[in-house]
Amino acid sequence: MADIAAIYHSEIFKIVILTLVIFFARICDVSLSTLRIIYTSRGLKFLAPLIGFFEVLIWLIAMSQIINNLTNFVLYIAYAGGFAAGNFIGILIEEKMAIGTVIIRIITQKEGSELIESLKCGGYGVTYTPAQGAMGPVKIIFTIVKRKDINHVLEIVRHCNPLAFFTIEDVRSVRKGLFPLTKK
Repeated sequence: MADIAAIYHSEIFKIVILTLVIFFARICDVSLSTLRIIYTSRGLKFLAPLIGFFEVLIWLIAMSQIINNLTNFVLYIAYAGGFAAGNFIGILIEEKMAIGTVIIRIITQKEGSELIESLKCGGYGVTYTPAQGAMGPVKIIFTIVKRKDINHVLEIVRHCNPLAFFTIEDVRSVRKGLFPLTKK
């Protein structure tokens, strides 16, 4: 037991090990924070508080170590670096998970029938309407898709009409509609 206490109070522990622990703890808690905020905005009311519990627990552990070692300036750098890296990693994790639904709004000056048929053949629901743009008549095509399907839909759009203008927006909830079957 004395050996463990000696290791904990050694300079190597305070400079190297504790610095790494705080850096990685901040990556974890900020990544969780990023996910929690995203899930909160999407209305996932049971997952967000669970993530928040672990986020705050990790933060408290990291902060208690900094408070116990206020004179160790390297820990401040590790804390800030972990915060920055945690934001980046949290966004990467969320992108990979691709949870949620988006609406893709496509505006095309070209006749949109090929694009509409290609989207329908891909199993995507499509709503379209003629409209008037700044340069003349356009067709506005709407499709609501799972976030993981965005790239596939954009491939279809680029293939059928490479000059089409499109926007993508998050959708908080969807009721009914046509979505492609999930491939197993």
